[in-house]
Amino acid sequence: MADSETLLSVRGLVKHFPVKRGVVISRVAGQVRAVDDVSFDIARGETLALVGESGCGKSTTGRLILRLMTPTAGSVRFQGQEIATLPDERLRTMRRHLQIIFQDPYASLNPRMTIGDILTEPMAVHGIGTEASRADRVRELLAVVGLLPEHARRYPHQFSGGQRQRVGIARALAVQPELIVCDEAVSALDVSIQAQVVNLLQDLQQRFGLSYLFIAHDLAVVKHIADRVAVMYLGKLVEIADKATLYARPRHPYTQALLSAIPRPQPGLERQRILLPGDVPSAMKPPPGCRFHTRCLHAQERCRSEEPALRDAAPGHRVACHFHETLPRPAESSAASAVGESSRFALRLAAFEAARQRAA
Repeated sequence: MADSETLLSVRGLVKHFPVKRGVVISRVAGQVRAVDDVSFDIARGETLALVGESGCGKSTTGRLILRLMTPTAGSVRFQGQEIATLPDERLRTMRRHLQIIFQDPYASLNPRMTIGDILTEPMAVHGIGTEASRADRVRELLAVVGLLPEHARRYPHQFSGGQRQRVGIARALAVQPELIVCDEAVSALDVSIQAQVVNLLQDLQQRFGLSYLFIAHDLAVVKHIADRVAVMYLGKLVEIADKATLYARPRHPYTQALLSAIPRPQPGLERQRILLPGDVPSAMKPPPGCRFHTRCLHAQERCRSEEPALRDAAPGHRVACHFHETLPRPAESSAASAVGESSRFALRLAAFEAARQRAA
């Protein structure tokens, strides 16, 4: 259960990438509006999932929060302290409290370093402990993520993808952070390994009181790990709510379409798939008004000219849609709360959880 204390506050976050053209004389020909006025909070001990199609700006948002990229505009406050404009020296100290688990477990680990060196490096950078205490800490971290002490002497190529991601999790934990950005942390793993890593992340959250920004596109995984879900489309948030509300009563047409696309393992189960027309518009030239109106089945003239604000539709439920009150409810949405339970991921998760309980 998330604590009411706000750990991270993001307001009006913007990131535009200039597009330059010309060989001899380079000039800015446009801007890619990757993130455009994004705002949300994360409470201490909470998991906020950020979901949407590839290219919608999810990963860019996570990197802006950590200042791996410099925002064009906006505010990112961690425990009340502004990060977006923090000087480099103070930012290095702040980064001890903010860590990231990268998507690709094969590219995120230095192949020239042993696992022990990989886990020791962040502690050395932040001046944590002595050489002996760091070695003890490495053994502790390996045990926490389910690896053996002798694994510290091995290199990344000697591990499977799931084991490498466990090393990535251990590296993020090395400096005892309070917030971890999980950037598609399980998307590159097999479904059975996903279940193990998701269980591990939840166990670590309960043990250390961690907060997560969980970036993903698999809504079945999100159903199991998130407390709240924020849906992103073309650089903007279109809906945010607690997971039970969002899965049971999605109010934005884009969220409804995403939920309808979740595969169901039962062949005879009736479903109503919402097929969106057209393609995602270019982030260089987003459409005027509502950015989703070019693909929305319920768009009206107001949608083409006036951009909807992210406003309260119910307590704790915000939607960026002019007509969300009058939209027809999808026929399948009444069963949406069972989406995660009927998914292949959930079946794997339940099987792994049962095996873990038997072993205990």
